Amino acid sequence: MLRRAARILRAGGVIAYPTEAVFGLGCDPSCEAAVTRILAIKGRPARAGFILIAASPAQLEGWIAPTPAERRRLASRTARPVTWVVTAGPRAMSCVTGARDRIAVRITTHAIASALCRVAAMPLVSTSANTHRRPPARTALAVRRHLGRGLDFVVPGPTGGQPRPTEIRDARTGKVLRPG
Repeated sequence: MLRRAARILRAGGVIAYPTEAVFGLGCDPSCEAAVTRILAIKGRPARAGFILIAASPAQLEGWIAPTPAERRRLASRTARPVTWVVTAGPRAMSCVTGARDRIAVRITTHAIASALCRVAAMPLVSTSANTHRRPPARTALAVRRHLGRGLDFVVPGPTGGQPRPTEIRDARTGKVLRPG
């Protein structure tokens, strides 16, 4: 199942998969066509940008270019998973960053999402599996019902059970941008 999802990602496909709180839509962040397709599926403005998830900090090399202060915050331990907004690196395309010089990233703690990043050997675009301004899907069935025809694959499995999407913090200042 994960190998099939990874093949689809490497071929420029769009998938859904469970994360810490909700199902996410994902693709290869270096494939502009796939990123654009997610924007169309969601009906989301390009300026919003996306989160990248990764299995390890090493997978984010080139995607981020953290300052020393950002690097310290990224290395800090938190009780729950945190998405950090950091300085974007040279690999981060404007369709992923929302044409900003910063990018949101998270080392995922969800077993399936983390394994998917490892098997695909890349970070993934991660955005909630829903159309813009609608509630995110929390099950594979909900994803299939609402977005199924627009996707290439849905990875089954449970979410991590968190009641809300992950907290987002600014790595420069530590300020909470979205409570978790």
